[in-house]
Amino acid sequence: MTNDRTAVRPFRIDIAQADLDDLHDRLSRTRWSAQLPGSGRDRGVPVAYLRELAAYWRTEFDWRAQEAALNEFPQFITEIDGLDVHFVHVRSPEPDAVPLILTHGWPNTFVEFTKTIGPLTDPRKYGLDPAQAFHVVVPSVPGFAFSAAPRETGMTPRRVAEMWLVLMDRLGYRRFGAQGGDLGAYVGPELAIAAPDRVLGVHIDGGVGMPSAADVPTMTPDERAEWDLMQQWMTGVNHHTLLHAAPQTFAHAWTDSPVGLLGWLMHKFNEFAPLAEQAEDVIDRDHLLTNISLYWFTNTAASSSWPMYNGLGDNGFAWPKGQKLVPTGVYGGGSALMLRLAQRDNDIVHWPEGNTGNHFVAMELPLMHVADIRAFFAKVR
Repeated sequence: MTNDRTAVRPFRIDIAQADLDDLHDRLSRTRWSAQLPGSGRDRGVPVAYLRELAAYWRTEFDWRAQEAALNEFPQFITEIDGLDVHFVHVRSPEPDAVPLILTHGWPNTFVEFTKTIGPLTDPRKYGLDPAQAFHVVVPSVPGFAFSAAPRETGMTPRRVAEMWLVLMDRLGYRRFGAQGGDLGAYVGPELAIAAPDRVLGVHIDGGVGMPSAADVPTMTPDERAEWDLMQQWMTGVNHHTLLHAAPQTFAHAWTDSPVGLLGWLMHKFNEFAPLAEQAEDVIDRDHLLTNISLYWFTNTAASSSWPMYNGLGDNGFAWPKGQKLVPTGVYGGGSALMLRLAQRDNDIVHWPEGNTGNHFVAMELPLMHVADIRAFFAKVR
């Protein structure tokens, strides 16, 4: 028997008008930083670009329209281990649909998947084979959006996975698939390690098999040349280092200043889109601002860093070890070197060549992302 809080309760987004007015007021009173004449993006997000984007956020971006669109998805709250967990749950009209849990990344929210939920749950409507349909569950990781912030340390990807097992059980899904990118790419394998009898397969966006300095002695000359090339493009602001060092310190500015938050998150989205000049070239501006607005309205600039901080070691995130019992598929696997390394700790059954896109491919190329998810689960369902 469940109590009122562990029951699954309907939820709708309803941001107070006072909060929206406060955002607009703060944006209108921004004190802008100086910029060295002649410098561009090499020093970070340019002032001129950020001023224009902030003005758009204040005067043209329609939060109420985005809020209404998000509320088209059935949303719920349930308490797990003393924390309210927010999630989207869309059941497919197809009788043989496979349950699938999608875990978002950072600096993202459940908004990451809003363009993929439709074709995943109702493929017939999108002209796709209805034999590959899914009941989709998209939770907000604790500390993100409308999920409660952790009250103690230890909210690692493994801990998130343990909570997701409770959620799927509560929804009546004994067997299910898992998918995710960024932070979600660590949670998915942890689900499989924790409950290999329950997880059909794990599909992640990429990254598994990324070599480290410890792998260099085992590399062939060709692989060493590839490693050297990787070092040239693996640049940018290392948010792992920042969040591991002092997440609370940085969060003060992101929490108090919407432009501070906007600049930081857009910097990261731009870095996560290395195949484009900037993130807006491949992800709709309103889609990006909807995600950023959720960080602002829910005051989660600080708490969203906690699962990252708790999951980090001295060398960043370490991929979960021992995930050999459940098949793994990777949207953008990478080179033969990465495949060799990925196979050490994973049963790789799906490693396609030629898939394009950046770090948050579900936002950028939703139909390609859906196609690859369908292709992988057709092999393991």
